[in-house]
Amino acid sequence: MQAPTTAHDLYSDELLNDPYEVYDELRSQGAAVWMEAHQAYVLPRYDGCREALRTWKVFSSAHGVMMNDPINQALGGRVMLCTDGEQHARQRVVVAAPLTLKALTDVRSYIESEAVALVDRVVAGETFDAAGEFAHHLPVTIVGSLVGVPEAGRDRLVEWASAAFNTIGPINQRTIASFPLIEEMNAFVEQECTREKVTPGSWSAGLWDAADRGDLAAHEPQIQINNYLGPALDTTIHSTTNMIWLFARHPDQWALLRRRPELVPDAINEVLRIESVIQGFSRFTTENYELDGIPIPAGSRTLVLYGSANRDDRHFADPTRFDIERFNAGDHLSLGHGSHACPGGHLARMEMRALLEALLPKVERFELIESSRAINNVIRGLATCTVKVKPASN
Repeated sequence: MQAPTTAHDLYSDELLNDPYEVYDELRSQGAAVWMEAHQAYVLPRYDGCREALRTWKVFSSAHGVMMNDPINQALGGRVMLCTDGEQHARQRVVVAAPLTLKALTDVRSYIESEAVALVDRVVAGETFDAAGEFAHHLPVTIVGSLVGVPEAGRDRLVEWASAAFNTIGPINQRTIASFPLIEEMNAFVEQECTREKVTPGSWSAGLWDAADRGDLAAHEPQIQINNYLGPALDTTIHSTTNMIWLFARHPDQWALLRRRPELVPDAINEVLRIESVIQGFSRFTTENYELDGIPIPAGSRTLVLYGSANRDDRHFADPTRFDIERFNAGDHLSLGHGSHACPGGHLARMEMRALLEALLPKVERFELIESSRAINNVIRGLATCTVKVKPASN
Protein backbone atom coordinates (compact mmCIF):
# COMPACT_ATOMS: atom_id res chain seq x y z
CA MET A 1 0.00 0.00 0.00
CA GLN A 2 1.42 3.36 -1.02
CA ALA A 3 1.25 6.22 1.49
CA PRO A 4 -1.42 8.85 0.86
CA THR A 5 -0.09 12.35 0.20
CA THR A 6 -0.91 15.86 1.31
CA ALA A 7 0.05 19.24 -0.11
CA HIS A 8 -0.62 21.05 3.17
CA ASP A 9 2.25 22.92 4.78
CA LEU A 10 1.74 22.23 8.47
CA TYR A 11 4.14 25.07 9.29
CA SER A 12 2.30 27.81 7.42
CA ASP A 13 0.94 30.70 9.48
CA GLU A 14 -2.60 29.66 8.61
CA LEU A 15 -2.27 26.10 9.87
CA LEU A 16 -0.19 26.99 12.90
CA ASN A 17 -3.02 29.33 13.87
CA ASP A 18 -5.75 26.72 13.36
CA PRO A 19 -4.55 23.23 12.38
CA TYR A 20 -7.39 21.04 13.57
CA GLU A 21 -9.46 20.70 10.38
CA VAL A 22 -6.34 19.62 8.49
CA TYR A 23 -5.43 17.22 11.31
CA ASP A 24 -8.87 15.62 10.89
CA GLU A 25 -8.19 15.27 7.17
CA LEU A 26 -4.77 13.69 7.75
CA ARG A 27 -6.15 11.14 10.21
CA SER A 28 -8.83 10.18 7.70
CA GLN A 29 -6.12 9.52 5.09
CA GLY A 30 -4.14 6.96 7.06
CA ALA A 31 -1.62 6.14 9.76
CA ALA A 32 1.19 7.74 7.75
CA VAL A 33 0.86 10.49 5.14
CA TRP A 34 3.56 11.80 2.80
CA MET A 35 3.98 15.58 3.08
CA GLU A 36 4.96 16.95 -0.32
CA ALA A 37 5.86 20.33 1.18
CA HIS A 38 8.48 18.82 3.49
CA GLN A 39 9.45 15.56 1.78
CA ALA A 40 8.68 13.70 4.97
CA TYR A 41 6.00 11.46 6.46
CA VAL A 42 3.58 12.61 9.14
CA LEU A 43 1.94 10.31 11.67
CA PRO A 44 -1.44 11.87 12.55
CA ARG A 45 -3.15 9.03 14.45
CA TYR A 46 -2.81 8.19 18.13
CA ASP A 47 -1.83 4.54 17.76
CA GLY A 48 0.77 5.31 15.10
CA CYS A 49 2.37 8.07 17.16
CA ARG A 50 2.48 5.91 20.27
CA GLU A 51 3.98 3.01 18.32
CA ALA A 52 6.68 5.21 16.82
CA LEU A 53 7.59 6.69 20.20
CA ARG A 54 7.92 3.22 21.70
CA THR A 55 9.88 1.82 18.74
CA TRP A 56 12.88 4.10 19.21
CA LYS A 57 15.37 1.79 17.53
CA VAL A 58 13.50 2.35 14.23
CA PHE A 59 12.13 5.86 14.81
CA SER A 60 15.42 7.27 16.01
CA SER A 61 16.09 10.56 17.80
CA ALA A 62 19.86 10.24 17.47
CA HIS A 63 19.77 11.80 13.98
CA GLY A 64 17.95 14.82 15.41
CA VAL A 65 14.26 15.47 16.00
CA MET A 66 14.05 18.67 13.97
CA MET A 67 12.54 19.20 10.54
CA ASN A 68 15.71 20.77 9.16
CA ASP A 69 19.19 19.41 8.47
CA PRO A 70 21.40 22.18 9.94
CA ILE A 71 20.04 21.85 13.49
CA ASN A 72 19.83 18.05 13.25
CA GLN A 73 23.49 17.94 12.25
CA ALA A 74 24.44 20.34 15.04
CA LEU A 75 22.55 18.57 17.84
CA GLY A 76 22.07 14.98 16.70
CA GLY A 77 23.79 12.61 19.09
CA ARG A 78 24.72 15.42 21.53
CA VAL A 79 21.84 16.85 23.57
CA MET A 80 19.57 14.46 25.43
CA LEU A 81 16.60 15.19 23.13
CA CYS A 82 18.64 13.98 20.17
CA THR A 83 20.10 10.76 21.54
CA ASP A 84 18.95 7.16 21.91
CA GLY A 85 19.76 4.00 23.82
CA GLU A 86 22.57 3.88 26.36
CA GLN A 87 23.71 7.44 25.67
CA HIS A 88 20.21 8.79 26.16
CA ALA A 89 19.68 6.78 29.33
CA ARG A 90 23.00 7.94 30.77
CA GLN A 91 22.28 11.62 30.10
CA ARG A 92 18.67 11.35 31.21
CA VAL A 93 19.54 9.96 34.64
CA VAL A 94 21.67 13.04 35.29
CA VAL A 95 19.45 15.70 33.70
CA ALA A 96 16.25 14.34 35.27
CA ALA A 97 17.69 13.86 38.76
CA PRO A 98 16.42 17.21 40.14
CA LEU A 99 13.09 16.79 38.33
CA THR A 100 11.84 13.61 39.98
CA LEU A 101 8.87 13.86 42.33
CA LYS A 102 11.12 13.02 45.27
CA ALA A 103 13.65 15.70 44.35
CA LEU A 104 10.91 18.29 43.82
CA THR A 105 9.49 17.73 47.31
CA ASP A 106 11.83 20.38 48.67
CA VAL A 107 10.54 23.06 46.25
CA ARG A 108 6.83 22.25 46.47
CA SER A 109 6.15 24.68 49.32
CA TYR A 110 8.12 27.40 47.49
CA ILE A 111 6.02 26.86 44.35
CA GLU A 112 2.78 26.87 46.32
CA SER A 113 3.61 30.07 48.21
CA GLU A 114 4.61 31.83 44.99
CA ALA A 115 1.36 30.65 43.38
CA VAL A 116 -0.78 31.99 46.24
CA ALA A 117 0.95 35.39 46.16
CA LEU A 118 0.55 35.60 42.38
CA VAL A 119 -3.14 34.66 42.48
CA ASP A 120 -3.79 37.20 45.23
CA ARG A 121 -2.31 39.93 43.01
CA VAL A 122 -4.22 39.08 39.83
CA VAL A 123 -7.55 38.50 41.57
CA ALA A 124 -7.23 41.84 43.35
CA GLY A 125 -6.80 43.52 39.97
CA GLU A 126 -9.78 41.58 38.55
CA THR A 127 -8.44 41.77 34.97
CA PHE A 128 -5.10 40.25 33.93
CA ASP A 129 -3.24 38.85 30.95
CA ALA A 130 -2.86 35.12 31.55
CA ALA A 131 -0.18 34.95 28.86
CA GLY A 132 1.90 37.67 30.47
CA GLU A 133 3.10 37.93 34.04
CA PHE A 134 0.67 35.27 35.27
CA ALA A 135 1.91 32.35 33.16
CA HIS A 136 5.51 33.58 33.14
CA HIS A 137 5.94 34.08 36.86
CA LEU A 138 6.41 30.55 38.20
CA PRO A 139 8.53 29.10 35.36
CA VAL A 140 10.80 32.13 35.13
CA THR A 141 11.16 32.51 38.91
CA ILE A 142 11.68 28.81 39.54
CA VAL A 143 13.79 27.94 36.52
CA GLY A 144 15.95 31.02 36.89
CA SER A 145 16.83 30.25 40.48
CA LEU A 146 16.92 26.45 40.45
CA VAL A 147 18.87 26.07 37.22
CA GLY A 148 21.36 28.50 38.67
CA VAL A 149 22.36 30.43 35.55
CA PRO A 150 23.79 33.94 36.06
CA GLU A 151 21.30 36.79 36.56
CA ALA A 152 22.65 38.60 33.48
CA GLY A 153 20.93 36.24 31.08
CA ARG A 154 17.71 35.40 32.87
CA ASP A 155 15.67 38.16 31.22
CA ARG A 156 16.44 36.58 27.84
CA LEU A 157 15.47 33.02 28.71
CA VAL A 158 11.87 33.15 27.44
CA GLU A 159 12.83 34.69 24.10
CA TRP A 160 15.63 32.16 23.66
CA ALA A 161 13.28 29.29 24.49
CA SER A 162 10.76 30.40 21.86
CA ALA A 163 13.54 30.67 19.28
CA ALA A 164 14.81 27.20 20.17
CA PHE A 165 11.40 25.68 19.48
CA ASN A 166 11.12 27.59 16.20
CA THR A 167 14.34 25.97 15.00
CA ILE A 168 12.78 22.54 15.47
CA GLY A 169 10.62 23.29 12.43
CA PRO A 170 11.64 23.33 8.75
CA ILE A 171 13.74 26.10 7.24
CA ASN A 172 11.16 28.87 7.00
CA GLN A 173 11.24 32.54 7.93
CA ARG A 174 10.60 31.85 11.62
CA THR A 175 13.48 29.39 11.75
CA ILE A 176 15.86 31.73 9.94
CA ALA A 177 14.91 34.65 12.21
CA SER A 178 15.60 32.46 15.25
CA PHE A 179 19.16 31.50 14.31
CA PRO A 180 20.74 34.74 15.68
CA LEU A 181 18.90 34.26 18.96
CA ILE A 182 20.18 30.70 19.21
CA GLU A 183 23.71 31.94 18.60
CA GLU A 184 23.17 34.47 21.39
CA MET A 185 21.91 31.77 23.73
CA ASN A 186 24.79 29.44 22.89
CA ALA A 187 27.29 32.25 23.54
CA PHE A 188 25.65 32.90 26.92
CA VAL A 189 25.88 29.22 27.89
CA GLU A 190 29.48 28.94 26.71
CA GLN A 191 30.71 32.14 28.35
CA GLU A 192 28.50 32.53 31.41
CA CYS A 193 27.27 29.06 32.36
CA THR A 194 30.65 27.73 33.39
CA ARG A 195 31.40 25.71 36.49
CA GLU A 196 32.69 28.85 38.22
CA LYS A 197 29.68 31.04 37.37
CA VAL A 198 26.64 28.84 37.97
CA THR A 199 25.08 28.84 41.44
CA PRO A 200 26.59 26.21 43.77
CA GLY A 201 24.08 23.47 44.53
CA SER A 202 21.92 24.35 41.49
CA TRP A 203 20.73 22.03 38.74
CA SER A 204 23.53 23.32 36.51
CA ALA A 205 26.14 22.70 39.19
CA GLY A 206 24.79 19.16 39.44
CA LEU A 207 25.83 18.56 35.84
CA TRP A 208 29.47 19.29 36.69
CA ASP A 209 29.20 17.11 39.77
CA ALA A 210 28.02 14.31 37.45
CA ALA A 211 31.04 14.88 35.20
CA ASP A 212 33.32 14.64 38.23
CA ARG A 213 31.72 11.27 39.06
CA GLY A 214 32.13 10.11 35.47
CA ASP A 215 28.38 10.05 34.79
CA LEU A 216 28.83 12.70 32.09
CA ALA A 217 31.79 13.30 29.81
CA ALA A 218 33.90 16.34 30.64
CA HIS A 219 32.51 18.31 27.66
CA GLU A 220 28.85 17.51 28.33
CA PRO A 221 27.69 19.69 31.26
CA GLN A 222 27.31 22.93 29.27
CA ILE A 223 25.64 21.10 26.40
CA GLN A 224 23.08 19.59 28.77
CA ILE A 225 22.21 22.96 30.38
CA ASN A 226 20.13 23.56 27.25
CA ASN A 227 17.76 20.84 28.46
CA TYR A 228 16.78 23.16 31.32
CA LEU A 229 16.71 26.55 29.58
CA GLY A 230 14.11 25.90 26.89
CA PRO A 231 11.72 23.05 27.71
CA ALA A 232 11.23 24.08 31.34
CA LEU A 233 9.99 27.53 30.28
CA ASP A 234 7.93 27.74 27.10
CA THR A 235 6.01 24.51 27.55
CA THR A 236 4.85 25.38 31.05
CA ILE A 237 4.14 29.03 30.21
CA HIS A 238 1.91 28.17 27.27
CA SER A 239 0.24 25.24 29.05
CA THR A 240 -0.66 27.58 31.92
CA THR A 241 -2.06 30.17 29.52
CA ASN A 242 -4.02 27.48 27.67
CA MET A 243 -5.45 26.36 31.00
CA ILE A 244 -6.91 29.78 31.85
CA TRP A 245 -8.12 30.28 28.26
CA LEU A 246 -9.94 26.95 28.29
CA PHE A 247 -11.63 27.55 31.62
CA ALA A 248 -12.68 31.03 30.52
CA ARG A 249 -14.29 29.52 27.42
CA HIS A 250 -15.86 26.67 29.37
CA PRO A 251 -17.30 28.14 32.58
CA ASP A 252 -19.25 24.94 33.24
CA GLN A 253 -15.96 23.06 33.62
CA TRP A 254 -14.60 25.67 36.03
CA ALA A 255 -17.79 25.43 38.09
CA LEU A 256 -17.42 21.64 38.10
CA LEU A 257 -13.80 21.89 39.25
CA ARG A 258 -14.79 24.24 42.07
CA ARG A 259 -17.36 21.69 43.24
CA ARG A 260 -14.93 18.79 42.83
CA PRO A 261 -11.35 20.01 43.42
CA GLU A 262 -10.17 16.41 43.50
CA LEU A 263 -10.40 16.60 39.69
CA VAL A 264 -7.43 18.98 39.48
CA PRO A 265 -4.96 16.33 38.17
CA ASP A 266 -7.51 15.19 35.56
CA ALA A 267 -8.17 18.80 34.56
CA ILE A 268 -4.47 19.37 33.98
CA ASN A 269 -4.25 16.27 31.79
CA GLU A 270 -7.27 17.41 29.79
CA VAL A 271 -5.69 20.83 29.24
CA LEU A 272 -2.50 19.17 28.02
CA ARG A 273 -4.47 16.81 25.77
CA ILE A 274 -6.84 19.16 23.98
CA GLU A 275 -4.27 21.92 23.39
CA SER A 276 -0.99 20.06 22.96
CA VAL A 277 1.66 22.61 23.77
CA ILE A 278 4.21 20.73 21.61
CA GLN A 279 2.55 19.88 18.33
CA GLY A 280 5.18 17.39 17.21
CA PHE A 281 8.80 16.29 16.97
CA SER A 282 10.29 14.34 14.08
CA ARG A 283 12.20 11.08 13.98
CA PHE A 284 14.56 9.39 11.47
CA THR A 285 13.73 5.84 10.41
CA THR A 286 16.73 3.54 10.63
CA GLU A 287 15.13 0.65 8.70
CA ASN A 288 12.10 -0.09 6.56
CA TYR A 289 8.94 -0.11 8.65
CA GLU A 290 5.26 -0.71 8.00
CA LEU A 291 2.67 1.24 9.97
CA ASP A 292 -0.89 -0.03 9.62
CA GLY A 293 -0.06 -1.34 6.15
CA ILE A 294 1.74 1.81 4.97
CA PRO A 295 5.46 1.36 4.23
CA ILE A 296 7.91 3.93 5.58
CA PRO A 297 11.35 3.45 4.00
CA ALA A 298 14.59 3.52 5.92
CA GLY A 299 16.21 6.94 5.88
CA SER A 300 12.89 8.81 6.02
CA ARG A 301 12.15 11.85 8.15
CA THR A 302 8.87 11.27 10.03
CA LEU A 303 6.86 13.85 11.99
CA VAL A 304 5.17 12.43 15.10
CA LEU A 305 2.17 14.76 15.34
CA TYR A 306 1.14 14.86 19.00
CA GLY A 307 -1.40 17.63 18.44
CA SER A 308 -3.36 15.45 16.03
CA ALA A 309 -2.94 12.20 17.99
CA ASN A 310 -4.46 13.83 21.07
CA ARG A 311 -7.64 14.59 19.11
CA ASP A 312 -8.00 11.18 17.48
CA ASP A 313 -11.54 9.88 17.98
CA ARG A 314 -10.20 6.35 17.60
CA HIS A 315 -8.79 6.77 21.10
CA PHE A 316 -10.60 9.71 22.72
CA ALA A 317 -14.41 9.89 22.63
CA ASP A 318 -15.72 13.27 21.44
CA PRO A 319 -12.13 14.57 21.34
CA THR A 320 -12.93 18.23 20.62
CA ARG A 321 -14.89 18.55 23.88
CA PHE A 322 -13.04 19.95 26.89
CA ASP A 323 -14.04 17.50 29.61
CA ILE A 324 -12.18 17.43 32.92
CA GLU A 325 -13.95 14.18 33.82
CA ARG A 326 -12.53 12.39 30.77
CA PHE A 327 -11.44 8.99 32.05
CA ASN A 328 -8.43 8.58 29.73
CA ALA A 329 -7.14 12.14 29.40
CA GLY A 330 -3.90 10.94 30.99
CA ASP A 331 -3.20 8.93 27.83
CA HIS A 332 -2.26 12.13 26.00
CA LEU A 333 1.08 12.31 24.21
CA SER A 334 1.71 16.02 24.83
CA LEU A 335 4.75 15.26 27.00
CA GLY A 336 5.96 12.45 24.78
CA HIS A 337 5.92 8.75 25.58
CA GLY A 338 8.37 5.98 26.33
CA SER A 339 12.06 6.65 26.78
CA HIS A 340 11.73 10.22 25.53
CA ALA A 341 8.84 11.27 27.79
CA CYS A 342 9.46 14.81 29.04
CA PRO A 343 11.52 14.68 32.26
CA GLY A 344 10.09 18.05 33.31
CA GLY A 345 6.50 16.82 33.35
CA HIS A 346 6.37 16.56 37.15
CA LEU A 347 7.52 20.16 37.56
CA ALA A 348 5.06 21.49 34.97
CA ARG A 349 2.15 19.68 36.61
CA MET A 350 3.25 20.86 40.05
CA GLU A 351 3.25 24.48 38.91
CA MET A 352 -0.11 24.20 37.14
CA ARG A 353 -1.65 22.43 40.13
CA ALA A 354 -0.40 25.07 42.56
CA LEU A 355 -2.00 27.80 40.46
CA LEU A 356 -5.30 25.97 40.11
CA GLU A 357 -5.53 25.22 43.82
CA ALA A 358 -4.82 28.86 44.61
CA LEU A 359 -7.43 30.06 42.11
CA LEU A 360 -10.28 27.69 42.99
CA PRO A 361 -11.38 29.24 46.31
CA LYS A 362 -10.94 32.80 45.03
CA VAL A 363 -12.40 32.90 41.51
CA GLU A 364 -16.04 32.16 40.74
CA ARG A 365 -15.53 32.41 37.00
CA PHE A 366 -13.33 33.85 34.26
CA GLU A 367 -14.54 35.99 31.38
CA LEU A 368 -12.39 36.00 28.25
CA ILE A 369 -11.88 39.57 27.07
CA GLU A 370 -9.49 38.96 24.17
CA SER A 371 -6.77 36.59 23.04
CA SER A 372 -4.27 36.27 20.21
CA ARG A 373 -2.29 33.31 18.97
CA ALA A 374 1.50 33.07 19.32
CA ILE A 375 2.78 31.62 16.05
CA ASN A 376 5.67 29.20 16.62
CA ASN A 377 6.83 26.26 14.51
CA VAL A 378 6.36 23.77 17.34
CA ILE A 379 4.74 25.39 20.38
CA ARG A 380 0.98 26.00 20.38
CA GLY A 381 0.04 28.81 22.70
CA LEU A 382 -1.24 32.34 23.05
CA ALA A 383 0.58 35.66 22.83
CA THR A 384 -2.16 37.40 24.81
CA CYS A 385 -5.07 36.13 26.89
CA THR A 386 -6.84 38.87 28.81
CA VAL A 387 -9.44 37.65 31.28
CA LYS A 388 -11.69 39.27 33.84
CA VAL A 389 -12.34 37.38 37.05
CA LYS A 390 -15.40 37.39 39.23
CA PRO A 391 -14.04 36.96 42.76
CA ALA A 392 -15.66 34.22 44.82
CA SER A 393 -18.09 35.50 47.43
CA ASN A 394 -17.01 33.10 50.14
